[in-house]
Amino acid sequence: MLLAPLLLLIGAPPANAVDTLCLPGPDKACIAGTLRTESDVIPDVKLTVTDESGTSQEVTTSETGKWNVSVDKEGTYTVKLDESSLPEDLDVDTGEVTVQAKFGTTVPALLTVRTADYNAGSSKVDEIIQSTVNGLRLGLLLALASVGLSLIYGTTGLSNFAHAEQVTLGGMLGYWLINLHGLGIWVGGVLVVILCAATGWAQDRGLWQPLRRRGLGLTQMMIVTIGLSLALQYTYQLLVGARTVRVEQENPTVTEIGPVTITNQSIVAMAISIVVLGIVGYALLRTRIGRATRAVSDNPALAAASGIDTDKVIRLVWIVAMGLAGLSGLLYALVTNGIKWDTGLQILLLLFAAVTLGGLGTAFGALIGALIIGLVVELSPVFGMPGDFKYATALLILILLLLVRPQGLLGKPQRVG
Repeated sequence: MLLAPLLLLIGAPPANAVDTLCLPGPDKACIAGTLRTESDVIPDVKLTVTDESGTSQEVTTSETGKWNVSVDKEGTYTVKLDESSLPEDLDVDTGEVTVQAKFGTTVPALLTVRTADYNAGSSKVDEIIQSTVNGLRLGLLLALASVGLSLIYGTTGLSNFAHAEQVTLGGMLGYWLINLHGLGIWVGGVLVVILCAATGWAQDRGLWQPLRRRGLGLTQMMIVTIGLSLALQYTYQLLVGARTVRVEQENPTVTEIGPVTITNQSIVAMAISIVVLGIVGYALLRTRIGRATRAVSDNPALAAASGIDTDKVIRLVWIVAMGLAGLSGLLYALVTNGIKWDTGLQILLLLFAAVTLGGLGTAFGALIGALIIGLVVELSPVFGMPGDFKYATALLILILLLLVRPQGLLGKPQRVG
């Protein structure tokens, strides 16, 4: 057998109810997992969860390998596996981990189990393959948002710092429609995209078009986007607080494909991202409105002189961009098991890095840049970069590339002077 990670699934309230659902709340946090090898789960294994004061809870994995505990205090908890309870042909690579429990969340506790004849060389390859898949997943989700951000910049020249808050809005609307109001994931998801797209229409009609007509400079408009970003962040805090909210409350189903372990939600999210990005690419290349959008992006004055209604094109770009950002936020909330008020802020630099890396104003460049950023973020810890620095690694790659190719991968060089 090859190295297999301990996968975290949503857990359950009491320590002995290992197969029931744990719903974290305002005064409760959940710590849960599924202990397994590459090919099978591991039942009847004992684990101990200890808080900072030394108070401990014991839990035994069920027939499906699941375990969980519910804690009523925030803070640091140590999860330790009792190696004597493992089958004789298995060994522990990481038998003790520390997690930070917060109310309203389910906390990962990543342990690794291996066979006694474990081959370290094979595990590194498996880890690279797993991280590559995770990187592609992250890259596709970033691409949904960064393509819209790039289109806005291409047609208006505006760097929209509030774009990341549209990503947060998608997750928040998903929580409100699907979780609180009981709509199905598909119906609720469609409504999320429609509502987010409607906010794009409202923003351009009520704010950006009047500012453009008044001749407001791009620098001043950029400052407006920063103010809008802050206003939206505080609005989210006012409505849902600082806690993480989950769109789906059920345990995700896990699928194993060779050395790759991935949830079915992630597979569906990646498939949806590919289909939607394909539709956007086809529309830009093959449809009349797509050609008009590219014309406005290349030269707005010439496009207007040739009879293209630039205001309508720009408004459509805002609608599409906000819809894509909302879809990205909804899928991000499903894949990462929740969303909070500053989720968009945390990925804002990654979105700008993807757009800049691919080439400012080029939708296909943003797609390529997002995939590269996603892969770098997920693969850098595999090659020795500390986990806290993985975002910094992606930005470092951006800086190095811009030193060689200032216009980005697909951007057009501009004459200076």
